Amino acid sequence: MKKDLVVIGAGPAGLAAAISAYEEGIRDILIVERDNLLGGILNQCIHPGFGLFTFGEELTGPEYAARYIAKVKELGIEYMLDTMVMDITRDKVVTLSSGLKLEAGAIILAMGCRERPRGALNISGTRPSGIFTAGTAQRLMNIEGYMPGKEVVILGSGDIGLIMARRMTLEGAKVKMVVEIKEKSGGLARNIAQCLDDFNIPLLLNTTVTKIHGKDRVTGVTLSTGEYVSCDTILLSVGLIPENELSKKCGVRLEEGSNNIICSEDLMTDVDGVFCSGNVHHVHDLVDNVTKEAIKAGKSAAIYLRR
Repeated sequence: MKKDLVVIGAGPAGLAAAISAYEEGIRDILIVERDNLLGGILNQCIHPGFGLFTFGEELTGPEYAARYIAKVKELGIEYMLDTMVMDITRDKVVTLSSGLKLEAGAIILAMGCRERPRGALNISGTRPSGIFTAGTAQRLMNIEGYMPGKEVVILGSGDIGLIMARRMTLEGAKVKMVVEIKEKSGGLARNIAQCLDDFNIPLLLNTTVTKIHGKDRVTGVTLSTGEYVSCDTILLSVGLIPENELSKKCGVRLEEGSNNIICSEDLMTDVDGVFCSGNVHHVHDLVDNVTKEAIKAGKSAAIYLRR
């Protein structure tokens, strides 16, 4: 099967890039998404704070995504759900989990990012249940309807961790503290104010977790200060990594350490006809900035295809 443009990922970056390319005159577009619905990570971000720059009003994540999903359907842009991209070659052949191979005129990478797990932190101790990344806990609560725990320590002060401190407090959990190894929080100032200060949740800077206690379930943690804190749940909010395994298969050049894609000003990678946008390029603080970059990627791909 041949397609002018294949967009990999149907989160905010993929949706905006596809719409942008369509508005630039490209009609033969296919969006490929591994989840069972469009919208990406926005579907589990039910808190407000999205769209202030793009729409001039405050929206929740699902509301923000819904505007782009509606536009994709209105324009008749084709998409596949429950479909993994298994491989991309340098000559832009995309292999799907169904076995179908797509010959693309151009590709936009929009796979987003993943959370850094416990294994990357070298924390000593046992491996009991009750240790979650903040994003996993967010999905469990907001989409699956499960409460991860009742007494919580959050390691890392990224935005997802801060938001989950508030979310779990609102659902009845006791968030004992947020500990951050650096001298200042990695989250937005508004999230520190709205998620920690407003709920009297302490933020301990220059502090980390050095040991996890518990056999079947977490029973507590030891901090670098030597203090023992009892808890049944640990949330990890220790950074995001661009999801670039497919990019590596394609031969796209990445920055060492950060895993960010190295690209030109028009967002084309060093592989001809392969573009990138959103968190797969580099991690963004605001979805509005993701959308802005994705619009540029869509236009650049359209110009490339016309040329």
